Amino acid sequence: MTRPHFRHEKSLLASGVWPVAGVDEAGRGPLAGPVTAAAVILDPKKPVRGLNDSKKLSRAARNELFELICARALAVGLGMASAQEIDRVNIRNATFLAMRRALQALALPPAHALIDGNAAPRDAPCPVQTIVKGDAISISISAASIIAKVTRDRLMERLHEAYPLYGFAEHMGYGAPAHLAALRTYGPCPYHRYSFAPVRAAAGETAPRIETPNLFNL
Repeated sequence: MTRPHFRHEKSLLASGVWPVAGVDEAGRGPLAGPVTAAAVILDPKKPVRGLNDSKKLSRAARNELFELICARALAVGLGMASAQEIDRVNIRNATFLAMRRALQALALPPAHALIDGNAAPRDAPCPVQTIVKGDAISISISAASIIAKVTRDRLMERLHEAYPLYGFAEHMGYGAPAHLAALRTYGPCPYHRYSFAPVRAAAGETAPRIETPNLFNL
């Protein structure tokens, strides 16, 4: 089984392009909560062993690697787009918004970004290169996938404390049967994405969009 590597970053460094950030997101598919992006500039002198696509790692491994990345990376940036922003501009554009915010949040401005997928924000603050399945290819993108996933999971656990009826700590806002059942019973909360069909159906076509309280302090 192939593992993520540093070859893309090394090639850019050899051509005088540095620093290079890996960028990935978490939370495109859920019915609730923000879409969260991370940008990570790894330090070639302080490697982090065991990096991989966050979906291929256990929760315990993700949490351990999260701490190592934060301790050893040259810079880590986070960006979010709220459920209201997703409803306003659609999930694709909201994902690009979160990615741009993550890149802008880096303490060390990147000269180039490697972005997971086949599309990138047009107005990124630096030149970008997209890599399909990049979280399993570039360790910088792998690191970003871990930061984004762990950050979003922790946000959803915090959201669960405010809205325990929906079980966000169990399914992180995805359309699990228990979540769909709670939506039918209680209707949506302010953090649900009203533009997503199951939420819209639970709310009713004429339901007003409630102002989202800021529980995340980000």
